[in-house]
Amino acid sequence: MITLIKEVMLMSFLIPEAIASAGDPAQGNPYSMIIMLVVFGLIFYFMILRPQQKRTKEHKKLMDSIAKGDEVLTTGGFLGRVIKIAETGYIVIALNDTTEVMIKRDFVAAVLPKGTMKAL
Repeated sequence: MITLIKEVMLMSFLIPEAIASAGDPAQGNPYSMIIMLVVFGLIFYFMILRPQQKRTKEHKKLMDSIAKGDEVLTTGGFLGRVIKIAETGYIVIALNDTTEVMIKRDFVAAVLPKGTMKAL
């Protein structure tokens, strides 16, 4: 029992010394955090935002280039020929001689070369 009390007293003396020996955390350059945030911001911009803006610009250019008679592939996988373009942003696509589908212009994935439908 006495040894246990001695150990507890010894521990009570050592714990504050251990905390004191840890000291204050090292103080670095206050501008290092700002520089690191700027570097991460640049990485984020060049790896994520800029390529996405580029893809959006190319897709908008594709949407504006759709004309009557173009063969298109939709995001749903339909392949057809544009037969009518509405001013409201919709287009009518002929999938075959008897089937026509009206879709939103934004859902065109690609404009295909002429003769693609006949080749299939």
